[in-house]
Amino acid sequence: EMQKVLEQRRSIRKYQDKPIKKEVVEELLHAALLAPTWKNSQTGRYYVVMDKDKLEQVKKEGLAPFNAENTKDAPVLIVTTFVKDRSGYERNGEPSNELGNGWGCYDLGLQNENLLLKATDLGLSTLVMGIRDADRLREMLSISEEEIIVSVIAVGYGDVRRRDLTGSIGSANMGDLTKTPVSNITESLGGRIAGVQV
Repeated sequence: EMQKVLEQRRSIRKYQDKPIKKEVVEELLHAALLAPTWKNSQTGRYYVVMDKDKLEQVKKEGLAPFNAENTKDAPVLIVTTFVKDRSGYERNGEPSNELGNGWGCYDLGLQNENLLLKATDLGLSTLVMGIRDADRLREMLSISEEEIIVSVIAVGYGDVRRRDLTGSIGSANMGDLTKTPVSNITESLGGRIAGVQV
């Protein structure tokens, strides 16, 4: 089942206007918190926007116009942050190595991946957006200055066509594949699908 979830996860840029229950969003957040973090520091923070008026405001003022358009019908936005100067830092406030706050970003990425995979497992679609107005998001959602805003994740029920997907999707004509004598199928795929190496 895990392999199926990994293969099905895609970045979706069109959503159905269909609500998601609060309990489902809580499942996503719980999955995120199960990810490992530096010395179990758990510095990831999530700001969930589900209220229609607030959603519209965040989409209009906190996202780039193309991201606002991509997520116009998404019923949930999750702003992801981490508490700075903790993950990757010693108790005296000194960074443990040259990465410093890079560890907080790394940990948040692990947590976000859990969230994305759980969403896919539950039949939901997501889009991670890094082009956002951090200052406006901080102001609109009262996010502490002690936190670094990383991304906004749209969550909803996808409403997509093949051209709307981001990912590695290709096809090969089975008739062409059977014309070439080979010892296994991977040999016959070689050079037939752009971007695929076998």
